[in-house]
Amino acid sequence: MKNSNGSAKKAAEKQLLQEPFHVHHKLPPGDSPYVRAKFFQLVEKDPESAIVYFWKAINVGDRVDSALKDMAVVMKQQDRAEEAIEAINSFRDRCSKQAQESLDNVLIDLYKKCGKLDEQIELLKQKLRLIYRGEAFNGKPTKTARSHGRKFQVTIKQETSRILGNLGWAYMQQANYATAEVVYRKAQEIDPDANKACNLCLCLIKQSRYSEARFILEDLLGGRISGSDEPKSKNRAQELLKQIESSSQLVQLASSPFSGSSLEDALAEGLDQLMNQWTVFRSKRLPIFEEISPYRDQLAC
Repeated sequence: MKNSNGSAKKAAEKQLLQEPFHVHHKLPPGDSPYVRAKFFQLVEKDPESAIVYFWKAINVGDRVDSALKDMAVVMKQQDRAEEAIEAINSFRDRCSKQAQESLDNVLIDLYKKCGKLDEQIELLKQKLRLIYRGEAFNGKPTKTARSHGRKFQVTIKQETSRILGNLGWAYMQQANYATAEVVYRKAQEIDPDANKACNLCLCLIKQSRYSEARFILEDLLGGRISGSDEPKSKNRAQELLKQIESSSQLVQLASSPFSGSSLEDALAEGLDQLMNQWTVFRSKRLPIFEEISPYRDQLAC
């Protein structure tokens, strides 16, 4: 058995030696600026040199679609997100139409990292418009996506729900929980999952609507929502339930006749909630949000 294992190891080593260098290291063939950039990125683990050669590739027109996207990703890893945003916005006109969707996805991540919520929200709405017009995925019903080296197919339905989930998250970061709630509900109607369900519950908790949040969490813990069997989702749901219990107790204490809250405090709090949800109505909105009339100004495209 030992000799068999040794022979297999030698055979694998021999195969590696026979493989071309670029195949072994998953590099594109050739010796162009883009290939050198990938060499520094993947083999030498030298991101700064990789960025230099990505710039050279863009300037000479060498695989510009990939060079610009890959350079932005490396810049983000080097905490140069602002520079990456400027690069994409300045040079995306040199890229093909097919590359624009991927560049938008990178931009959304960059805006998120930089805390540029308004820009992130606007770009997410733009992606929803493309879906409605049938222009997403270059007009195809599905696209091939990659995650951790694995390829898989994504449908328009899944993509729409994912974008809505990101949009809801962005509104949550602005503490606009009422609008985030509406977006998350629409996302759950299209393609429900445990993560968005938890975010929806958090929106409800922030609005002191504990019974509604509890009802969703019971569905999640009962295994009636996709992904609810994952330990991470269960743990988060249980944490949210604890938050509901503690918040409910505080509300009961605040409503007690022995509490120190005054009529003026209650009135001020009510006015604050009203102002936070007060929006100007407009008639134009995304068809996918047809039911969302109270929040048209924030969700309209």
